[in-house]
Amino acid sequence: MKLYAVNEIFYSLQGEGIRAGTANIFVRFAGCNLKCSKDDPESGFDCDTEFNSFEKITAKMLVEKATSMSFCRNVIFTGGEPGAQLDAELIAEFRKQGKYHLAIETNGTFALPDGLDWITVSPKSAMHTLRQKRANEVKLVRHAGQMPISGIQQIVEADYYLLSPAFNADGSIDQDALRHCIELVKTNPTWRLSVQQHKYWRVR
Repeated sequence: MKLYAVNEIFYSLQGEGIRAGTANIFVRFAGCNLKCSKDDPESGFDCDTEFNSFEKITAKMLVEKATSMSFCRNVIFTGGEPGAQLDAELIAEFRKQGKYHLAIETNGTFALPDGLDWITVSPKSAMHTLRQKRANEVKLVRHAGQMPISGIQQIVEADYYLLSPAFNADGSIDQDALRHCIELVKTNPTWRLSVQQHKYWRVR
């Protein structure tokens, strides 16, 4: 029987992207296949999420925990890197419980199983490492001066392409990064600006 390494399950608001402001049950998987650093020109930021601690649970137990948190029918799989664990079995277990909107936030280095309703690809490695070729939205976090954004549209087909300015360690937005992203959007109008609003709202 497969066990999933889960860091936490919590209920909050989606703070970024096209679905910002919606209530969701977040399932945070432990572990990631990448090591992100702001000194790396590909990733461009230090990961601020603790996902090394976890408990191992079955698909049925995971779904029971998630669905008991709220009557909300929106679920977001995040991490860590959820693509390393999410599979058809877990998706099917959620489907048994009724009509849930299943979304994922992934770095794109794993090809995802069928059955998801919303896919957010946020690349944090070289473009040639991406395996998920279709998404609802692509989100790139950018520091001041960090480039490029061209090329991703030829690799991942998406409905929306978003640029998100980096935040400082104290939770404040990096003003130089914000200005940089604004200029990038103005020169690349198929993209749009997306700010991590949950950091303003003080919710996780």
